[in-house]
Amino acid sequence: MLTKIPRQAGLPLAIAIEPTTACNLSCPECPSGLKMFTRPTGNLKEDFYKSVIDQVHKDTFYLTFYFQGEPFINPKFLDMVSYAASKNLYTATSTNAHFLTDENAKKTIESGLDRLIISIDGTTQETYESYRIGGRLEKVLAGAKNIVKWKKKLKSKTPHVIFQFLVVKPNEHQIDDVYRLAKEIGVDEVKLKTAQVYDFKHGNPLIPTIDKYARYRKQKDGTYAIKNALADHCWKLWHSCVITWDGKVIPCCFDKDGDYRLGELENDSFKNIWQGQKYLDFRKQIFKGREHIDICKNCSEGTKIWG
Repeated sequence: MLTKIPRQAGLPLAIAIEPTTACNLSCPECPSGLKMFTRPTGNLKEDFYKSVIDQVHKDTFYLTFYFQGEPFINPKFLDMVSYAASKNLYTATSTNAHFLTDENAKKTIESGLDRLIISIDGTTQETYESYRIGGRLEKVLAGAKNIVKWKKKLKSKTPHVIFQFLVVKPNEHQIDDVYRLAKEIGVDEVKLKTAQVYDFKHGNPLIPTIDKYARYRKQKDGTYAIKNALADHCWKLWHSCVITWDGKVIPCCFDKDGDYRLGELENDSFKNIWQGQKYLDFRKQIFKGREHIDICKNCSEGTKIWG
């Protein structure tokens, strides 16, 4: 950042790998839920996944095991979590909890998963399904209870269970309720997350009225703008990346359609891609101006989560 020289000598401290692009819900601001991807859909293959972990595990210590889609839809998901755990990677995933049956909850604890984020965006069915379209709150709560139960039965300290509450206008009145519900069930933590919306310039019914939970601020002319100042640097380009289910390496989780492909693991090693010319050129672009990069224009770094 100080020298403006976009060199990268080492490998990332963290990576995100996408288990699947499939999802059982139809959330209105999610390409997976809306089935609006411009890239291929599918499930991560176990052999390919293991080859990636084998390449990075000596330098990387944090695996974010989700991107688009619902991870538990991939039938090999928990086996792959176990493999990462066997390589001493810290593993985290995010789920809508509809697949956390009693059996899957037990397997989740046994897999060695370190961090489990459960999306719960409402404390009543009516509020919950206004965003999590097609979802059932009762399944989310049952899944969370299954996880807590098996943690106790197996005397496991992991995973650290988080209720993630995406604050939008329809549910902002239930913030206190989600803390109460988490305490009743035995969830470890609650995190409030601001919502990304694609069409925000002229307002959006999802933007909260409570300013500190909104990514966007109303301007004098009546239009909305993102609060983030979009400084011309991004620590993620030196710290982490995303690998799609089919082996494309992309810069971050805001590139949902994989428009900024920096390499393909089918044709090259991860190290060559991470330290290669395409990555170098993209890092240079960040220093020249993030406002010129589409995926950066709606970036929430620095504005997204409160505990």
